[in-house]
Amino acid sequence: MKESSIISKRDDLAWQEVSTEHIVQDEWIDIRRSCYRFPDGSVFEPFYSYSRRDYVVIVASDEAGNYLCVRQFRQGIKEVTTEFPAGGLERQGGRQYDGASEDALEAAKRELLEETGYASEKWTHLLTIPSNATIADNYAFIFKAENCSKVADQSLDETEFLNVETHTAEELEELIRNGGFQQSMHVMAWLLAQRQ
Repeated sequence: MKESSIISKRDDLAWQEVSTEHIVQDEWIDIRRSCYRFPDGSVFEPFYSYSRRDYVVIVASDEAGNYLCVRQFRQGIKEVTTEFPAGGLERQGGRQYDGASEDALEAAKRELLEETGYASEKWTHLLTIPSNATIADNYAFIFKAENCSKVADQSLDETEFLNVETHTAEELEELIRNGGFQQSMHVMAWLLAQRQ
């Protein structure tokens, strides 16, 4: 099937936004309640969606080939998790989810340094993907950083309380198998990095 016919079939499936109410709109998030018209002309509501900052996830390995991870509390599941260094792209201007943002690679370098104190000269962009296409409009930028070396102390944000630890590839595989590595986007990042 030609690409143009694929696109036209996709366009036939598009919903039309009829109305939107901003339920919460602050510097961190914009939660919306919307009404949509379906391709068959019927109208349905409510649909809930949100905007947040785009973010980076970094699969980082040190000079010995061990992987840099952080442990921190995640309020969604109310548990301390093991995951890769990650963080939001800084926004310029108004709300943090609105307006131009910093370059994703620069954000990845900054987040790795701030959260772990490590830096790398060898970076690979693995993928840019919607973080949750069903209800959110932000994107995750996935990077791999190799031969990382310790160059500084942590420099954490006021809401960050995290510890750095290293794991072998085998230990990470075990954590994933046993449910100890609980961020789905980070698991995807790991699988992508192993294919490189």
